[in-house]
Amino acid sequence: MAELLSHVLIAYVLFTVASWRLEWLTKRWVAIGMIGALLPDLNRIGMFVDDATIETTLGVPFGIDALHTLGGVILLSGIGALVLTEAHKRGFGVLLAGALTHLLTDGLKAYADAEAGAWLYPFTWYRHPTPNLYVSADQGVVLVTGLLAIAIFLVDYRLTATPSATDP
Repeated sequence: MAELLSHVLIAYVLFTVASWRLEWLTKRWVAIGMIGALLPDLNRIGMFVDDATIETTLGVPFGIDALHTLGGVILLSGIGALVLTEAHKRGFGVLLAGALTHLLTDGLKAYADAEAGAWLYPFTWYRHPTPNLYVSADQGVVLVTGLLAIAIFLVDYRLTATPSATDP
């Protein structure tokens, strides 16, 4: 759970900082970007439901682990964009950007064989070497991202707070 929260906080930080320069990137879009950061971890459904059950339900071959790849998040972002009532293209882009923050952050994780997962699938099966910056179970990661998110929240609050009528 610490890694999932870290992904959401990283997306919050990146989208909030970007919203300082992009007027259209409102709090609503920041929240949608944070949802996008959750999309790759939908493959965790595989802990409760096996691939055969999903294949039977959908009627097509399906591998749940494919959701944690570039192709999977493109598909999920497209589905998510259809849920929005307006701005489907922007919704797709923001969801995809949030999911990419997740995949890129996972590309820095420590793996036993020192290579990242095949997150670029279906474009390539290449597994790039990782810098092994963190272990997904490391609680320090969520602490650092939490402190960074609090700092960005405070700066954002200060920048976007409207002065009251009693302020000089």
